Amino acid sequence: MGEKVEQSVTTSSKQSFASHMLLYGIILFLVEFVRGAFLVSFLPTYAVYALGFTVTTVGWAVSVHYVTDTLIKCFAGYLLDRFPLRLIVPAGLAISLGGLWLLYIVQSIWLLIGASALFGIGLSPIWLVCLSKVRPEHRAEHMGVLYTCWLAGLGSGPIILNFIMDASYSISFWCMIILWGISLLLSFFISNRKSSTPTQIPLRNQISMLWEKLLTMKTLLPGMTLQTTAAGMLVPVLPGFASKILGFNYSQYSYLLIAGGAFTVIALIPMGKLSDRLGKKWFLIGGFAAFAVILFALPFTSHLWISLLLAALLGISYAAVLPAWNALLAQYVPKDNQGMGWGLFSSVEGIGVVIGPVLGGWIADTFNESFTIMVSAVLLGAIALYYFVAPPEGSGLQTALKK
Repeated sequence: MGEKVEQSVTTSSKQSFASHMLLYGIILFLVEFVRGAFLVSFLPTYAVYALGFTVTTVGWAVSVHYVTDTLIKCFAGYLLDRFPLRLIVPAGLAISLGGLWLLYIVQSIWLLIGASALFGIGLSPIWLVCLSKVRPEHRAEHMGVLYTCWLAGLGSGPIILNFIMDASYSISFWCMIILWGISLLLSFFISNRKSSTPTQIPLRNQISMLWEKLLTMKTLLPGMTLQTTAAGMLVPVLPGFASKILGFNYSQYSYLLIAGGAFTVIALIPMGKLSDRLGKKWFLIGGFAAFAVILFALPFTSHLWISLLLAALLGISYAAVLPAWNALLAQYVPKDNQGMGWGLFSSVEGIGVVIGPVLGGWIADTFNESFTIMVSAVLLGAIALYYFVAPPEGSGLQTALKK
């Protein structure tokens, strides 16, 4: 009788957890859909052709957005450890909604940059909540679920909005406003229950503890920044690369985005399960190496079907890296201060997100888009080689890599 009750409680707990993860996944999908649609498709065209801003100004606005998103992570994590989740997450999304609205009506450069900074605030809390809800025994699998929602939103947003923008800027903007509003409403239904009760430790002591965590995982730090730098370099150059170097039209470029995004989403959960079972180290090395080789080969293609195949392989390689990498980082998040721990690690990774677009744009202006693609490939290859030749040291890290 006792066993049946225990099984019933366990089943109910699993169902409750699954429903909450589904809610987080939907919110994450909506906000990333809007962010991808706005930053990749809407802002570069609307700000230049409708508002009359320069491309350089748009680049600064995008960079400031990611700077704000990166800087706010530590602070948001600190708040999430001490205040109700149902207060912090909606507040952040509401501030971002205000920034999104201002970005549509701005008339000055500084207001554009300020609105872009506000827009970057609301994404950090929901991301940190999602990461802190992941259960230790299924880290990579749950990471795969979250990243499926993230990539599905981030990838489908620009593609779908591009077709809507053919009809009207106004319709495109209101679609984004409505979707963000839905995510804000859904955030009021998230659970205030935390996976662990934060220990009330002074902020200075917490920072000291997290700094010690970073020192113990110092061999992972190159990967934390270089991979996001390499990926960020591609953001400002991909449209020009597809049209100028590959000679593809708009529709063909959309097919490449669909192929890469679809295969990433399809492969994320299976790759997460395999890395849980087989170990994360070789998924990281193999994923980075494959990504580098395929990316380096991309400028030498001339046929659409070959480019589509390479885009699909890039998606699979990306799917191999993401769950394993974040599950590995999860080994170092303090159990009693998960919000602040994830905030610090996400901020370190965010350094590359801030540097990458600026570096990629500068290389493309100085040389060309193909050279930017190759430099990005070299950085990713260097990460794979680094972890192959000089594997991480320390018993804690070795244990994490094997798990």
